[in-house]
Amino acid sequence: MKWRFEDVLTFLQVMESGGITAAATRLNVSKSVISKRIADLEAALGVELFQRSTRHLRPSESGEAFHESIRPLVQQINDAVERIGSRPQALQGRLRITAPMTFGTMYLGSVIFEFAKRHPDLELALDYDDRMVDLVRGGYDVGVRIGILKESSLVARKLCTVHRAICCSPAYARDRGLPATVAELAAHDCIDYANVNAGTLWQFAARKPGGKPLSVALRSRIAANNGEAMRDAAIAGLGLALMPMFLAAAPLRDGRLIRVLPDETPPPYAIHAVYPPTRHVSAKVRAFVDHLIASFRSPPPWEREGT
Repeated sequence: MKWRFEDVLTFLQVMESGGITAAATRLNVSKSVISKRIADLEAALGVELFQRSTRHLRPSESGEAFHESIRPLVQQINDAVERIGSRPQALQGRLRITAPMTFGTMYLGSVIFEFAKRHPDLELALDYDDRMVDLVRGGYDVGVRIGILKESSLVARKLCTVHRAICCSPAYARDRGLPATVAELAAHDCIDYANVNAGTLWQFAARKPGGKPLSVALRSRIAANNGEAMRDAAIAGLGLALMPMFLAAAPLRDGRLIRVLPDETPPPYAIHAVYPPTRHVSAKVRAFVDHLIASFRSPPPWEREGT
């Protein structure tokens, strides 16, 4: 029995939509047709691609490996069709995006939804997760990363720079006092970001050109794996928090937080859009990244909100 390309595409749709029912809806066919195509593909390949139970359909180890192998190949075919067309085509297919949770819910969502309105034939799968995920293994087309880029193999385009600030609540400042120097930070409780390295050094730029950067080790009273939880803990008066300004800007403006050591400068973060390297970037990835860059051009939205 020979395999059919239609069955391979159906397998991809089941994998990426999460099940037979969703795949049937997207392909506008019955669930029985989907099941038949998957069964035919398994028979042609001589392997079981899914583990079946009465309530669940889960990819087998062979299914996971097959998906990882063929997804980029099918994407290359789609890209070639886009490039060879005699006239511009509407963006179609599925665009999978991963981004940090807090930045995504606060500022990225509206940008993505505007892009979705402009391209009604494009499906978007949006995954907010503060953990660093592998774009290739996870099957993502685009990721948004904040901070130092560790995956040098990815193509990166900078969206903007995010400055950071040490903040605390007025109540904490009243009860504990404010540090006058970087060294005095060590006497205070801090609220740290668990997905980086809680309890390590806070670093600051040198005061003079050619000088040494300043650093201090703090005690993490609270470590949270989510930026909004850090911000809320600081507002509750539980310690000092070193936060990106997209988190701190609004509570600083309305007085729920105050700046600590405003003359000291923590190294800023850069926000990048990243995607796996490929000889030809697909039209949907290129258009989406261009849209992100335009949306976060200087000044970024959290700074514009204060004007």
